Amino acid sequence: MQSPSVVSISAGIGLRPNHLEEFIKTQPPISWIEVILENHRSGVRRQALEKLRSTYPLSVHSIGLSLGKAGPLSKDHLRLLKEFCDIFDPFLVSDHVAWTGTDDIFLNDLLPLPYTDESLKIIVDHIQEVQDFLGRQILIENSSSYLTFNTSTIDEADFMIALAQQSGCLILLDVNNVYVSSHNHGWDAMRYISKIPGSLVGEIHLAGHQKVQVPNHQTMLIDHHGDFVAEDVWSLYEKTLTLLGPKPTLIEWDTNIPSLDTILKESSKAQAYLKRLQ
Repeated sequence: MQSPSVVSISAGIGLRPNHLEEFIKTQPPISWIEVILENHRSGVRRQALEKLRSTYPLSVHSIGLSLGKAGPLSKDHLRLLKEFCDIFDPFLVSDHVAWTGTDDIFLNDLLPLPYTDESLKIIVDHIQEVQDFLGRQILIENSSSYLTFNTSTIDEADFMIALAQQSGCLILLDVNNVYVSSHNHGWDAMRYISKIPGSLVGEIHLAGHQKVQVPNHQTMLIDHHGDFVAEDVWSLYEKTLTLLGPKPTLIEWDTNIPSLDTILKESSKAQAYLKRLQ
């Protein structure tokens, strides 16, 4: 099985469709870009990537494999991902510890699953199926969460470690998601991160979140990818790099999308953290 090629330990951005034309014209000095698989199935967006592939290392992030569902994976979605990989040869391929629907129903959201031996086996089997189909290693991202399951028997960090060790994948560690979930559920974010061996982490994601008021005068955090990375998340990111070592780091921004220059500046901030620790 082919592992992803090594890109320099640097910061990139998630390139969104509304920035494609400007990005092609200006070709900013960014180390790498990530695109959402489902946003680049065909047409002008695919053509735009053809223009960028020789200049920028490319990562592809899927949101629709539904690795955590109990039923079989979509063969059409697997073929879509393989076709993309065959054409663009991304240095990283990733999806989520989540499910997005069942049979012909797609819910357009990353839904949580209980952390049990049963769900672990299901998602490990699905990851191995994807890797065998692609002939390469993939990365799996920890999702943010707003509720827990009474049936869960495995700590989330231990679940992520077991996924990587049993399937042969790597972890895409979303530091913002760790921060959001730790706030919502009252556990220690650094304890989570300190459990994970640096050798199992292939990439880090950073994004913004939103505070909302819930009953009993409490605050919940929502991972909406629609704001600057919070200062507390930057602090957690720095501690993560110190603990796990520098990793390719991506800035995600998917709602309330600002100018391309704003996102590039956030990426430069991540690059400064990486440079200090290298």
